[in-house]
Amino acid sequence: MESNTIEDRSPESDVFLVFSSLPEGSVVEILKRTTPRDACRLSTLASVFRSAAESDAVWKSFLPPDFKEIIDRSLESSSQRHFSSKKELFFSLCDSPLLIDGGRKSFWLEKKSGKKCYMLAARELAIIWGDTPEYWTWPSLPESRFSEVAFLNDVCWFDVKGKIDTGMLSSGTKYAAYLVFDSRDSYGFEEVEVKSSVGIVGDELTEKIIYLDKEISEEEVEDEAGYGYVSIEKVRSWINDTLTELYTSQEPGKELLGLEM
Repeated sequence: MESNTIEDRSPESDVFLVFSSLPEGSVVEILKRTTPRDACRLSTLASVFRSAAESDAVWKSFLPPDFKEIIDRSLESSSQRHFSSKKELFFSLCDSPLLIDGGRKSFWLEKKSGKKCYMLAARELAIIWGDTPEYWTWPSLPESRFSEVAFLNDVCWFDVKGKIDTGMLSSGTKYAAYLVFDSRDSYGFEEVEVKSSVGIVGDELTEKIIYLDKEISEEEVEDEAGYGYVSIEKVRSWINDTLTELYTSQEPGKELLGLEM
């Protein structure tokens, strides 16, 4: 009878039996070496994980080491940033991005991994003729997280650059850069080639030709020389592949050029 019981026992039950025999402090140390998503999943499987997964020590390990300094750079009053637990703080930083550095950047955490994410306001970008009302204006839109957005009126030289210090990013992490814009009621970019590049400032940049208008973006085209032009929808995969090779831990203190057009 005993041998049958042992044979019928699943490997998963053996694993839970081992974990159940460990002190909670040891389970906490194990969870700290996982990810936020893993900790949440494990907490639903057994009580031994559920208790440890609520520990401040676990969720503090998922927060960036400089999370206090980042919160201090927020526009919000410090009195509004009190939380009952590190887990509550973590999910607040995931679901409610902070405006930092005078409202020129937005910061949040990626929920699955706890990695740092940033969005640069238009005012943080270098835009040729950006301060010339004839070409660009700066309205406020209720749907934007920033106090101002850049509105293109008319321009013959479209040049936008953005960069961020790699020291602000999560180390040893693959990042992707995105250009966020609204093309409703826009005109002038029809079949216009836009040169974009991405890389580390001071190093050789990787360049690509893209199109910003919807008509061209529906398919790729190729010139007579065989050079491929891609749409703004497809450029994100290229940017991601390029940034994959740029581990921030290998380039400390350098500026990462997210996108240049």
